[in-house]
Amino acid sequence: MKATILIVDDDESVGDLLEEILRGEDYSVRRAYSGTEALLAVNAERPDLILLDLMLPGLSGEEVLPRLGNIPVIVLSAKTAPDTKAELLLGGAADYVTKPFDTRELLARITVALRRNEAASPVLRSGCLRMDLTSRAVTADGVEVRLTRTEFAILKILMQNGSRVVAKSVLLDRIAADTPDCTESSLKIHVSNLRRKLREACGKDCVEAVWGIGYKMFTES
Repeated sequence: MKATILIVDDDESVGDLLEEILRGEDYSVRRAYSGTEALLAVNAERPDLILLDLMLPGLSGEEVLPRLGNIPVIVLSAKTAPDTKAELLLGGAADYVTKPFDTRELLARITVALRRNEAASPVLRSGCLRMDLTSRAVTADGVEVRLTRTEFAILKILMQNGSRVVAKSVLLDRIAADTPDCTESSLKIHVSNLRRKLREACGKDCVEAVWGIGYKMFTES
């Protein structure tokens, strides 16, 4: 599954069309139909990108935009006034697409916005796992996985090394900056708890123990 995109539009026909297009490109899609609902959706689970209409019930798109933090937002609106576009782009929008939109152009703009955001806010990916180093959020197939500080530090090092084995001594040394409570005797327990949580979230093993050496991310043959 690619990135998660939140569609904020009270027009169900437009939202349905967008959802069909995005799911066809293997994006995970969530919906909100008002400005207030959009803020609640973002607080519940941070999306990778938001498609935001301006004419919404309750809070308007213009009112919602500055409250979305550093999430990339592509405004999707029928408003075509240059001043409106300029104000929103200066106000934090990543891009502005006018309705009716061209599907290929919209998908291209989404790709560019996601690339820019990933460069500005590093995200690690491995199989079904996604780790946001800025928000310290970890998801497996879109499901949030709650990790302790030590578990997060261990997983970060393993994901940064991909399929390479990380020796226990190296792992302990590198996570020391993030967490002081992990010792050689407790490392096995922390890794065991981490593996269990990831397995419960996505139904398969994500971390592999290499006997006598250390650990690595599991890679399917």
